[in-house]
Amino acid sequence: MTSDTTTNDTTISRRGMFMKLGLLLNGVVAAALAVPIGRFLLSSITRARADGYLDWISLGSVSQFPEGETRLATFRNPLVMPTDGKTVDTPCWVRHVEGDQFQVFAVNCAHLGCPVRWFPQSGLFMCPCHGGAYYRDGARASGPPERGLFEYSYKVENGLITIKAGEMPTPGPGASLMHIKGIRNEPRCGGCA
Repeated sequence: MTSDTTTNDTTISRRGMFMKLGLLLNGVVAAALAVPIGRFLLSSITRARADGYLDWISLGSVSQFPEGETRLATFRNPLVMPTDGKTVDTPCWVRHVEGDQFQVFAVNCAHLGCPVRWFPQSGLFMCPCHGGAYYRDGARASGPPERGLFEYSYKVENGLITIKAGEMPTPGPGASLMHIKGIRNEPRCGGCA
């Protein structure tokens, strides 16, 4: 009798086999789901790019931008992900005023973000979406945009023009009115704070 009970204890029933197989497959699926979730949660720690948006990005030599002209330039976004593809190549408009004085504008309209085009014949940036127009200095000329084009901070060093691509002023909550052309930093009414 003891030999029969020993053999019965070591044999596994059909139900027990499917239960163990189910637990094994659930464990595999849980591990497969945990890997991408864990990578997402730890990505800000494992990627040493927290201050990448503060980097100065080169647009090229000063000689590429003739004085008195506005040219399209492209830079590589400092916050690159492996899946970004061609979207990391960001265009901007570079206006060489004179000497080492430049203006570097974001290509996006201040209304809804459509890409503006430069028309040297009229000296205007035009938005094809809703008819927004901007003067050569980026100030609003007409149309629905309430402000001028966004400008990048720039500096000229060793014959290269570089921009701070990650810092883009936007007119959202807490944005300083100093960034908006034509508006002084004063209260809206006489005694308002």
